[in-house]
Amino acid sequence: MLRVDVKTDLLRWARERSGNTIDTLIARFPKLSAWESGTDKPTLKQLEAYAKATHTPIGFLFLQQPPSERIPIADFRTIAGVRFARPSPDLLETIYLCQHRQDWYRDFARTSAQPHLTFVGSARCTDDVVEVAASIRNTLGLDVEERRRLRTWEEALRRLAERADEIGVLVMVSGIVGSNTHRTLDPEEFRGFAITDPRAPLVFVNGADTKAAQMFTLAHELAHLWIGETGVSDTDASELPGQEIERWCNQVAAELLVPLESVRREHRPKAPLIDEAQRLARTFKVSTLVALRRIRDTGAIDQKMFWAAYRSEQSRLVALPKSKSSGGDFFATLGVRVGKSLAHALVVSALEGRTTFTEAFRLLGISKLSTFDTLAERLGVDPS
Repeated sequence: MLRVDVKTDLLRWARERSGNTIDTLIARFPKLSAWESGTDKPTLKQLEAYAKATHTPIGFLFLQQPPSERIPIADFRTIAGVRFARPSPDLLETIYLCQHRQDWYRDFARTSAQPHLTFVGSARCTDDVVEVAASIRNTLGLDVEERRRLRTWEEALRRLAERADEIGVLVMVSGIVGSNTHRTLDPEEFRGFAITDPRAPLVFVNGADTKAAQMFTLAHELAHLWIGETGVSDTDASELPGQEIERWCNQVAAELLVPLESVRREHRPKAPLIDEAQRLARTFKVSTLVALRRIRDTGAIDQKMFWAAYRSEQSRLVALPKSKSSGGDFFATLGVRVGKSLAHALVVSALEGRTTFTEAFRLLGISKLSTFDTLAERLGVDPS
């Protein structure tokens, strides 16, 4: 049986890159230890299976040495102030897919004579946070009172994403890689990213995070578009990141979702702090952690009290049982993952013959014509 002369360093690199341990993979590849030590070699079929299991492009395993993979956009993620050493295949593939979708939509927008979006790059990170947050809120047409009337975080998130979509932002919210339900994205690695473009600005939100956390991420990434800065982020509401851009975007996101003047009017200083944070979180449809931060920003509590409450609430949230999703409506989920504007444009373009069905299927993450037809019907596109 023909064996493949693959470098042992490449086999080890692929395993480490995937985040798997040798014990995890050895159940599928009993001779993996021997392959990595060089005392045995895999067959081509085994190597192909190993590449698939480690989410590694098969061509990489025929190189002379492991490639140096870098995120193709600016990376604002840090752990304790130190940048991440290596991006996961899940993050890389998600960014690449979004870039392909954006490239397609940019060409579509240009050939459709869609104008440049003036809000992209309209601000600077030296601009007043309150004024920029008001600009975003006014452009979206979504004020605090409207969000207050919504019943749940899910409704508030959906409404915010819909308004962003309506002004021309490609909003994609997904907790998996592409359409692969077996590859869940890790919010600890990244919460979202923005890829700016005057015709096709794109925001991706990690849907594996909590709905309340996704609200803050979407607001944060919209701030990125307003200053025209592309990048991947992992910041949360409590942080004042070292990078000026991330710090400013966090401040704008907090002001966009929970205006400080509104908090001053709403806050009841004599109420127990956590109870009050939970009440404000329900009012503004944000996480209790965001609510705590805004209470701190009013000056009602000091840093010591804030951090004690924040860590206590964070521990409580981590201990809560994770809710299991039933999957919901496939086509509604598809619209959220891909973005309504992109899905509609792809369906129309394919039906008009401007885009091949193969390309449309690839960008939509579907494989059946019947699925495409149903999607067209759900989007209100007449196939005739």
